[in-house]
Amino acid sequence: MDFDYSTLKALRKNHPAWKLLAADHSPFIAAFIQESFILPNRRHMSRADLASALEDYLFVLRETEGEDAFPRKAEAYLDDWSGEEKGWLRKFYPQGSDEVYYDLMPSVEKAVNWLENLVQRPFIGTESRLMTIFELLRQMVSGTEINAAVRIQALERQKKDIETELTRVREGRLSVLDDTAIKDRFLQINKTARELLSDFREVEYNFRNLDQKVREQIALWEGSKGKLLEDFFGERDMISESDQGKSFNAFWDLLMSPAKQEELSDLLYKVFELGAVKALSPDMRLKRIHYDWLEAGEHTQRTVAKLSGQLRRYLDDQTFLENKRIMQVIQSIENRSVQVRENMPKNNFMTIDESSPGIFLPMERPLYKIPVKPVIKETVFLGDGSNIPSDMLYGAVFVDRIKLKGIIRNALQTKDHVTLAQILNDHPLEQGLAELVTYLSLAGDDNKAQFDDSQQHTASWTDDHGITRQAQFSAIIFSR
Repeated sequence: MDFDYSTLKALRKNHPAWKLLAADHSPFIAAFIQESFILPNRRHMSRADLASALEDYLFVLRETEGEDAFPRKAEAYLDDWSGEEKGWLRKFYPQGSDEVYYDLMPSVEKAVNWLENLVQRPFIGTESRLMTIFELLRQMVSGTEINAAVRIQALERQKKDIETELTRVREGRLSVLDDTAIKDRFLQINKTARELLSDFREVEYNFRNLDQKVREQIALWEGSKGKLLEDFFGERDMISESDQGKSFNAFWDLLMSPAKQEELSDLLYKVFELGAVKALSPDMRLKRIHYDWLEAGEHTQRTVAKLSGQLRRYLDDQTFLENKRIMQVIQSIENRSVQVRENMPKNNFMTIDESSPGIFLPMERPLYKIPVKPVIKETVFLGDGSNIPSDMLYGAVFVDRIKLKGIIRNALQTKDHVTLAQILNDHPLEQGLAELVTYLSLAGDDNKAQFDDSQQHTASWTDDHGITRQAQFSAIIFSR
């Protein structure tokens, strides 16, 4: 991307990241932000917790830098960093809470990541990045090739290379990565994994901007509801269909795959057992990085759900106001009628046959049917004295909600997140659709449960007649 003087001048004046780098206490601010938000992957912190952590950090700094180095209180710093002039922290009230919370702005995370690249690194890997470039180029070329013959030739070459490698392995000639190659690839993985968390924050920020724009439109809207819905869904589709939105959705679908989660956990465990990786003293949080991705993605999904909820509340409010206006008009007519009842205007003021016009359409008239006269016999027949089976009175299906809650709770003892499809795979439905609906009801009552409409899961069971039934439902994720 090319820059000219005027663009860079505007960025230096207005962009929060540049303001942070040019601030007088930028080392203090960047170090505290990295320690509080970026390294532990915190998506938000309450004002009390963040102020307490900042006070502890200031206490340590004042012992080395002097009491006059940072004279202000922690709350004053937080108010300054979250103000419109700085814009380094987002100050907000979560839904259902009256306590102030803070979140990191994506531009500040970019500045901190850039500062990390300035630190002299003991080892700079280049081979892994070159291999990544080659692999991406191969995917782009093969993925856009429409000539079947060319694709077949490429697959044949891959097949030949695999067969050659199999032959070498069978003969005992194994090619093993040395420590340098392992370190090179691990550092590249570590960097890419941290960058993904930063990308999640930026995607969430874009959706939050859309949320704010919709709220402003709702507050000032004077047109029809249809026009507002058209504008809202148009912008929502524009974000979802953008390159960033498509890439995020594809990443989220891949991350939500239970098989991929299990494979990633197994690979990370094996990599951290390598001697070359242990020599790097890696951050052990990378071992659970996919759970951090999942948590960051859930924040993004919650932002989208909150946006939809805001729109639904607007429609409910508009309907209430319209109904209230109709009732006001009817009440005014009734009041006026009572006022003129005792003093009716003269000269045949008004005559009406009925209180409302009658409309009769020819096609609404049913065809004539000859009525059927029932034949009633006077003879009363007595029963044979046998007992009437009462099984039908007790045939209703009873689903034990406490038992299903226990199944969900046991599944979350070994995992932070579990889908309803995984639970049904381990505990098949015994009472059919009634049991599935009870699971959905439990998910609706659970504040931590997430509904993902982009994925559909299927549940199957066999009814009392031996017929296999199936039902489709949106993906549901239970969280610990």
